[in-house]
Amino acid sequence: MGRLHSALKLTGSRSVEVSCYAKLNLFLEVIKKRADDYHEIKTLFERIDLHDTLTVSPLPGKRIQVISDHPGVPLDSSNLAYKSAQLLQESLNINKGARIKIIKRIPIGAGMGGGSSDAAGALLGLNHLWDLGLTRNKLVSLAKKIGSDVPFFIYDAPFALGSGRGEKIKPLHSLKATVLWHALAVLPIHVSTPLIYKKWDEYSGGLARLTTPKQNVTLLCSIVKKKNLTLIGKALFNSLELVTEKVYPEVKLLKKRFVFLGLRSNLMSGSGPTVFALVPSQYEALSFSRQLKKSNKSLCVAVTKTI
Repeated sequence: MGRLHSALKLTGSRSVEVSCYAKLNLFLEVIKKRADDYHEIKTLFERIDLHDTLTVSPLPGKRIQVISDHPGVPLDSSNLAYKSAQLLQESLNINKGARIKIIKRIPIGAGMGGGSSDAAGALLGLNHLWDLGLTRNKLVSLAKKIGSDVPFFIYDAPFALGSGRGEKIKPLHSLKATVLWHALAVLPIHVSTPLIYKKWDEYSGGLARLTTPKQNVTLLCSIVKKKNLTLIGKALFNSLELVTEKVYPEVKLLKKRFVFLGLRSNLMSGSGPTVFALVPSQYEALSFSRQLKKSNKSLCVAVTKTI
């Protein structure tokens, strides 16, 4: 694989620790529903420093065990990190087992790709633990089988374009030095991604104009490079935002709260319910986060930046 992925940390011969970073979608355009029932999209991923910590260590036989500090993390084969280990075993005829420990910090079902990042972290970690020597291209091809967002997290890139159903990734090396600060808030609700896409199919005719971006993702990439926060804020876009607001009115109220506090450059990430804002610095992000928490104690708020 060449150099060690920056998210990996070798903690001795018996385990590998992986920082599984969250993502935000600075741009998400849903283009159409495909024949395979997935949706064709264009997106701009940003990797942020909010992260889970995943540690893989050997187990005898072919046993896979998932443990976590969070009660909401599934411990069976429905867990995407578990699926990663299982896929490696089956695809490569691996007769080794693994314990996968997940310390959860990314809110579950929040539109920040926590489960997908854990899945990619398991692929990366087990590649080293089991000494498989898989190339990044091979890991990406496996990641595509697990979920649409998983391939992004295999790449060691702070920003990347996603196309197809989100699995076709083009890292943006020109933005490698760009760092954006955010204040974000997560509502204490679970948003069903399949439901939101189903509703998009139903609403897309009536909301066609509102779910089509005024800008395009290529233009946004050039604006991000210049780090003009006002222009970036105007180019932020998410086709699913209005749909989620219709199904979950709490998201619309949260966005109004952001605007009331002066956070006009805000957007919902993925299918929600996370809303994030662009802010000039860590200081402003901390100040706004305190105000958001004060306005609604049930919110999970965080200060985060590009990593």
